Amino acid sequence: MDVSEIIIPGDTPGTEWRLPVLRFVGRDPKAPKAYVQAALHAGELPGTALLHFLCERLRRAESEGAVAGDITIVPQANPIGTAQSHFGELQGRFDLGSRTNFNRDFPLISATDRAMLTEDLNDYPAADRLKRQLLDMALGADLVLDLHCDDESLQYAYIDEAFWPEAADLAGALDMEAVLLSDGESSAFEEAVGFAWKYAVPGERQPRLPGKLSVTVELRGKRDVDPALAKRDADGLWRFLAARGIVSDERMAQAVFAGPAVPLDNVEIIRAPQGGAVLFHRTIGDRVAEGELLATIVTRPGQPDGSIDLHAPQDGLILTRTSDRLVRRRGDLMKIVCARPSKAARKAGTLES
Repeated sequence: MDVSEIIIPGDTPGTEWRLPVLRFVGRDPKAPKAYVQAALHAGELPGTALLHFLCERLRRAESEGAVAGDITIVPQANPIGTAQSHFGELQGRFDLGSRTNFNRDFPLISATDRAMLTEDLNDYPAADRLKRQLLDMALGADLVLDLHCDDESLQYAYIDEAFWPEAADLAGALDMEAVLLSDGESSAFEEAVGFAWKYAVPGERQPRLPGKLSVTVELRGKRDVDPALAKRDADGLWRFLAARGIVSDERMAQAVFAGPAVPLDNVEIIRAPQGGAVLFHRTIGDRVAEGELLATIVTRPGQPDGSIDLHAPQDGLILTRTSDRLVRRRGDLMKIVCARPSKAARKAGTLES
């Protein structure tokens, strides 16, 4: 394993950020190449724990000559966000300087223009330099995994329709309970990678990308950081790498994905009509029927008509839930995966900012 650091100068004198990069060199130049990063949202740590245990296994495999394809791993992809704290709370989702989501505003370029990502880096602020260097590393691979987590959540992934159903092997290997098929219409990291491949020939869009994969994996919730889960997920990712021929392990049988795979339009996002204390009647993993009581918002405690009941708009599987119990007006409470499209209008791109 080769360990190096990318130095990102800060935007004020005397500061800089260090980005560790771990590389395993494969023995077969024809084998697929993989790039895996975690904690782009700096407070989302299940992926960092997963990669810690996966690297143990990869080091053993490397010593045995069982690493076929090159593997690049960035276990903590956002040192800028990791250092941001406000009143004792980590603020790793949005850059406090620009107020931009760390997983948005990645450059949308053709893969043929990859070299421009690292040209004139001194012209860019630190957060943009970070994004350009992460994207540059990813575009050197065939399989790109961006490991995130939700708030309270089942295991699921956002996968561009261009990679489906080929990517069902990843969903099976990581024991996902749902897949959300995205339209690739945002500037998030995994969609920027997909954009570059789709437009490898500038102006010509490739609808299918066999042999390629760029995906956001949601490894349950923020509190699901423990050794048992991390080792299980590391085993799952190893299974996927073996299935794709990046590592050699004849003992690994391919897992089958049995969950729903639905377009983003089929996700009902339950939002709070008013602010207040939320009382949940159902939790993640529950299957609910149309009209079933999901939550009560206590808007004026102790007063007549001081609460609002929220019901399921259609049948579905509760995929995520907020961990907050004091919610704001229009705050997201739940995502429910459904068989039919939601009647609520949705903008192209990701489900939330």
